[in-house]
Amino acid sequence: MTATSTAATSTTALSSTPTGAASTTASQAPLAPGSDCRDAFRSAYENRYTWDPGFGGYRGRCVWEQAADAGQPVRRLEGRFQVGADLKAQVEGIDDAEVHKALASQLWEVAIHRVRRGFEQTHGENTFAAGDTDAVGSEVIVGGKNAGDRYRIKDDVVTMVHRHIHGTVVTIFTESVTHTGAGYLSHSYTSRYTDPASGAPRGGMSRFTDTFVPLVGGGPWVLAERVVDTEACGDTPASRQLFRFEALEPLG
Repeated sequence: MTATSTAATSTTALSSTPTGAASTTASQAPLAPGSDCRDAFRSAYENRYTWDPGFGGYRGRCVWEQAADAGQPVRRLEGRFQVGADLKAQVEGIDDAEVHKALASQLWEVAIHRVRRGFEQTHGENTFAAGDTDAVGSEVIVGGKNAGDRYRIKDDVVTMVHRHIHGTVVTIFTESVTHTGAGYLSHSYTSRYTDPASGAPRGGMSRFTDTFVPLVGGGPWVLAERVVDTEACGDTPASRQLFRFEALEPLG
């Protein structure tokens, strides 16, 4: 059993807007290759959904399931969780250490991407130049502090992330988003880790499907379900994991 860590940890530019709702953003014209596209990238960055600074935390029931080999039952574990105002996740009632860690990781990784950070705070030391435009979106080539990173943007959504993180490269393609009315959240996306020198894959590609819901009373949008399908790679078989977060309620 492999407890997959979500690729969303690597997507500083990914986040914001309700499931199935139509986008209200008009289609944007392709960026001119070589032009400064700082303002266009800033617009997509600021269109991410983030929690208000007064986020007070929430809790609920957590469920983990993993598809089993043919003829074997699905593995299922259930416990309780809490995400505090400090964004720290606590999981109780799960004895399997690896599953416990995986559940806590999903909660923490989603929470950390809801933190509101100003564009200049995150990207103030970077430059942004437009590359080509394809069906995924207009390419944003990063220079400065994070030179070598690349993004694609389309209709105020970051549709591709290609970042160098801790000696590896993560590439994420966002296929659909949830529109919250206060920014977008990635709904379905793929993630692959590769060697920065050779480009060789480090593990199989993972496909994520995230479902977000608002807490009762118009509270912040939080993760209700995450399905992770990971392709086989080398000696590691393909896997499918489901993380479900139920009976959600704000703390206090």
